[in-house]
Amino acid sequence: MCDYRTMAGRDWSDIGERVQLTRAGLGMSQAELAEAMGLDRTMVAKIEAGTRRVDALELSRLSTVLKVPMAHFLESQPLVLSRRTVALTDDVETRAGRESNMLGLALESWMRELRQLIELGMLEARPALTYPSPVDDGQAARVAAAWVRDELRLGVEPVDSMLSLCERAGQFVLVTELDGDGASALDGELGAAVVSLKGDPGRRRATAAHELGHLVLGDEYSSDLGVHASRAGREALIDTFAAELLLPSSVFLTEESAESLSRERLLEIAARYRTSWSLTLKQAAVAGVGPLPRAWTWPNPTKAEFLDALGWVPQADLGSVRVSPAVANAVMRAWRRGLITRRRCVELMHGQITDGDLPDNAEVDLEP
Repeated sequence: MCDYRTMAGRDWSDIGERVQLTRAGLGMSQAELAEAMGLDRTMVAKIEAGTRRVDALELSRLSTVLKVPMAHFLESQPLVLSRRTVALTDDVETRAGRESNMLGLALESWMRELRQLIELGMLEARPALTYPSPVDDGQAARVAAAWVRDELRLGVEPVDSMLSLCERAGQFVLVTELDGDGASALDGELGAAVVSLKGDPGRRRATAAHELGHLVLGDEYSSDLGVHASRAGREALIDTFAAELLLPSSVFLTEESAESLSRERLLEIAARYRTSWSLTLKQAAVAGVGPLPRAWTWPNPTKAEFLDALGWVPQADLGSVRVSPAVANAVMRAWRRGLITRRRCVELMHGQITDGDLPDNAEVDLEP
């Protein structure tokens, strides 16, 4: 744990970089941060450059203005395996860059919460499911996805809950209302990911599967994946893994040709596996089905068509459910035992419950 009473021996350049990335992630200029801090802009520039020290009071003010805990500036960062990073400067700040940085901040905060639950003895980190062979092309990525399904005994059945699947593979997922796609990290034995709630359900599930791919397959820092490929090439391989994980191409093997299919059958498959229309068509093509009539592929099916194909059964995954099941259980046990407050319990559930959802006897241990 960090000792906020002393700043001796701190790496000021690392703290400065975190200040810069956090400020840029909020879309705030150096001048705006300086005004909020009551400092001259040149002082903020020196802090970010690591040439000016920050005392505990200033660090507290930075924490308040930038809306992050003090630990964000002082604790070591986890190894971020996947984060759609874009270089940011004071002159050019892109929307994608800000989204990436905010997801990175959310990921670090999520990992601190997981660590708290682990330290309280309510949660255990799970060993990461790591694919034992290099992945250097699309076919190898698909084989890796089939391996994961085999390890988790899924067969070719639809994934009911991506949160549960990721958890079983060693990655605790948080669904956040931030914009963007997702980010994931592995810090020691603790695997975690954040996935944006924005976008349609198919996209959210694909993002969760993609972040799991970073954990299972690794990247250039942890395995042979994409050593000789560009970042875009590595991301493409992980997208291939994610697509095969969500919807195995073997599902289409009973469909010998486009004549044996129908748009309704494709829609049924997409609805059952809860995949986007584009991913469904991609996997059909991988299986050798096609070419498909243009009238089938465009326009995309409507939400009503998908729900009708499912019999109008509610689909909660990556929607109203925000945290991994084991984490939700750990939070509730910590609250029941009086280890965390009622307010902290609600905070750690990230909108999955409200204060009114908790019983009144807050501090009573309800477990046998």
